[in-house]
Amino acid sequence: MNQLTRLLKWILKAVVFFALFAFALNNQQDAAVHLLFGRQWHAPMTLIVLAAFALGIVVGVVGMLPGWWSRRQAAAPPDEPPTASNSLTTPHGV
Repeated sequence: MNQLTRLLKWILKAVVFFALFAFALNNQQDAAVHLLFGRQWHAPMTLIVLAAFALGIVVGVVGMLPGWWSRRQAAAPPDEPPTASNSLTTPHGV
C-alpha cells in the first residue's frame, strides 16, 4: 500500500510538471508589462508569469515575518538573573 501511494505521488508530480512545461512551451511569445512613467518591460510570457509568482512569494514571506518574529520572541525563555547559587557554580557569569 505504501509503494502504491508513493507511485501515485510521483505520477501526480509528473502530471503537474508536464502541464507546467506545456504551458511554458505554449507561451513563448513576447509580452509587455507597462510600468510607471511610461516604462515597459518586454519579455516572454513565461518569464513574466514566473517573475510575478516569485514576487508574490517574496511579498507573502515579508508580510509574515513580523508574526513569526513576535511568536519566536514570545516563545524564547526569559534570561534568569544570577543568584548566589548560580554565581558560585558558574565562574564569571559564563
